[in-house]
Amino acid sequence: MTEQQKPPFGESGESGQPDERKAAGEGAPGSDSQPPGSERLVTAPHADYPLEKELRAGDDAARREAGERKARLAGDTAGGPVGGSGWERDLLEKVLTASLREQRAARRWRIFFRLVGLALLALIFIALFDFKGDGISTSGRHTAMVTLEGEIAAGTPASAESINASLQAAFADTNAAGVILKINSPGGSPVQAGIINDEIHRLRELYPSKPFYVVVEEICASGGYYVAASADKIYVDKASIVGSIGVLMDGFGFTGLMDKLGVERRLYTSGANKGMLDPFSPQVPRQKAYAETMLKEIHQQFIDVVKEGRGDRLKNDPELFSGLFWSGERSIELGLADGLGTADSVARDVLKAEDIVDYTVKENIAERVAKRFGAAVGTAAMKTMLWSTRMQGMH
Repeated sequence: MTEQQKPPFGESGESGQPDERKAAGEGAPGSDSQPPGSERLVTAPHADYPLEKELRAGDDAARREAGERKARLAGDTAGGPVGGSGWERDLLEKVLTASLREQRAARRWRIFFRLVGLALLALIFIALFDFKGDGISTSGRHTAMVTLEGEIAAGTPASAESINASLQAAFADTNAAGVILKINSPGGSPVQAGIINDEIHRLRELYPSKPFYVVVEEICASGGYYVAASADKIYVDKASIVGSIGVLMDGFGFTGLMDKLGVERRLYTSGANKGMLDPFSPQVPRQKAYAETMLKEIHQQFIDVVKEGRGDRLKNDPELFSGLFWSGERSIELGLADGLGTADSVARDVLKAEDIVDYTVKENIAERVAKRFGAAVGTAAMKTMLWSTRMQGMH
């Protein structure tokens, strides 16, 4: 082989790599693998250039990154966190936390609505079983008691409707030795008091063998005494207030104040007496006389009821029907009451039936809620109407 036919690199090679033949032992002196003098053309191996190394390093980095991403997605943390917690893990934790919060909120609302449902069921139960006096009956002999407390007026616990229903149940019980009406009232409507008085007379005629007594606590005046006069006997405390047998009609007159303020009253009526007792108009003598006549008529009705109920027990005192009131002790002297006593003492000593059963009709929760709701709605409607009127007046 000539010099031109030799490989471009020497035996050791300018690149610093040994010749392939020497590495394989070919052409070495004394070698039997190739006869001497024979020659073979050999191609030099491909060299590792710097650019190829960079490409290989990039491929390795890409493979490692892909492996780490798969490990994070699979939740493989056996070797510890790789490259931090990762945004995928943070997002997953946020989603799980939000889900737990929603579950807790839903559980709280379920508990709340269950409690509200139980409360409504309790209210319905109480409304249905309000334990009114109707139908009350005991197996033993006892004293039936009804309580009249507060102002006697329609729509109150001391209305004729409530008191009469209670008295009817008390008289109807065959085990009741007698009936006590416990009164603590300053009076009220003469109409309501008259209805109660008439019902007591009817019940006494229907049950003639059943005694009926009135026990006065703090006060029994005006309409309260109108009711009490129908009893067989009236028992009081020595310091009770009794009497006030009279009728009143009150009001105000603002004409003088209006004159000072320069206010003119404009009242139009279709009848001569339609504006009677108007506080902003001057008092008419003829209308005043008419009102006094009507009051005297009602007063006489009151006097007749008291005389019928008390009879000869009343003393001849000119102040008896003047509207004055007296202590319980003085009322006994005047014949307005019969003696000192309480509900317990009358049941024990007079009726000889110490056990007392209360027949008073009590307003249940449903009725109280309905009344308050109705009052609230009425107030709101009135305010709305006034506001609408005021707004119309501004336009």
